[in-house]
Amino acid sequence: MSNSKLLSSLSYFSVFFAPLLLPIIIYFVTDEFEVRRHAKKALVSHIVPMALLIAGFVIMSFSIFSFNADTITNADSNMMFWGFIPMLFIILYSLLFVIVLIWNVYQGVKVLK
Repeated sequence: MSNSKLLSSLSYFSVFFAPLLLPIIIYFVTDEFEVRRHAKKALVSHIVPMALLIAGFVIMSFSIFSFNADTITNADSNMMFWGFIPMLFIILYSLLFVIVLIWNVYQGVKVLK
C-alpha cells in the first residue's frame, strides 16, 4: 500500500477524530495531485455539516432570545414557529451528518482498494 493512498483515505477517515484540521494539513503538506484532490474533497465534505451547525446555532439563539414570559401565556404562531424550527434543524442536521459520515467512510475504503 502506498503512502499516497494511505494519506488520501486518512483525510476521509479524519471525520472521526480531526474533521477540518487533518485534510487542511494534508492538502498543504503533500505535493501529489491525487492526494491533494482527495484532501480537498474531504475538506469540503467536512465543512458542509460545520456550516449547517453554525446556521443551527444562530437559529437556536434566535429561538432562545425570542422566548419570553408573554409567549407562555399567549400561544401565538411566533412561539409555534420558533418551537418547530429548532426541532426541524436537529432532524435535518442529524440526517446530513449521517449521510456525510457514510460518504466519507465509503470514499476512504474506496481509495484504499
